[in-house]
Amino acid sequence: MNPIGVNTFVWYSPITDAGVAEAAAKAKRMGFDWLELPVESTSDWDPARAGEVFREHGLKGSICAAMGPGRDLTDPATVETTSEYVRFCIDALAALGGGPVAGPIYTPVGQTWRQTPSERKAMIGRLIESLKPLSEYAAERGVTLAVEPLNRFETSVLNTAEQAMEVVTGVNHPACGVLLDTFHMNVEEKNQAKAIRLVGDRLYHFHACGCDRGVPGDDHIAWDEIVPALREIGYTGGVVIESFTPDNDTIAKAAAIWRPLAASEDALAQEGLAFLQQAFA
Repeated sequence: MNPIGVNTFVWYSPITDAGVAEAAAKAKRMGFDWLELPVESTSDWDPARAGEVFREHGLKGSICAAMGPGRDLTDPATVETTSEYVRFCIDALAALGGGPVAGPIYTPVGQTWRQTPSERKAMIGRLIESLKPLSEYAAERGVTLAVEPLNRFETSVLNTAEQAMEVVTGVNHPACGVLLDTFHMNVEEKNQAKAIRLVGDRLYHFHACGCDRGVPGDDHIAWDEIVPALREIGYTGGVVIESFTPDNDTIAKAAAIWRPLAASEDALAQEGLAFLQQAFA
């Protein structure tokens, strides 16, 4: 069975060293195999200490890139500072034991704009060139990059699996793949299973979210088609619940969390875990 995980955004934002320790203990106690840590600021938590916590609890891990203002691999003015941030995420994940640095590793979430075909071609070209050295850097540290397409309301850069694969094919490095997320696929993909098959063996990470960003399985997402598609392509990586605490105004606004998505954050994690364990058994 695929390892089942949870993103600490369910409980914390931003997360600290104390939060990492608490989340790891809670995740292990609930029965999770995997814990995903966001990097909102590079000073929020200490990778070496987090690595010790992960080994203590026997957890696998991933890092979720938080692409806020000023983090943009398509803008020549911010490529270097953004690359520094991504390299920090790679090094932090190496300290946890390897895995994928995942997320919309291209432009700030919420940034949308119209482009002509020639403007878009140039932007994608800049993104590909920015990701090439980062992919090499990741490979040298036993880490992969998993680029995530988001729905149209959160970005105008990559919305579909096909668009993400255009970038991954252009980078042409084994350390660069795709993250697919059921919440975003529910908006953008006409057929989620077909999108999974399109990505195939370049699927490096998978987010399990309800159609409302709540409990996976308590919604209309086509899990009876998604799970067989993941098996068909031989996906053995993590399946991670991603939702967001409403306690941080910035994150809640960015993710459009306007109401509670479950009875509690613990309930969201526990109920989602129970569903995914059954679905992937």
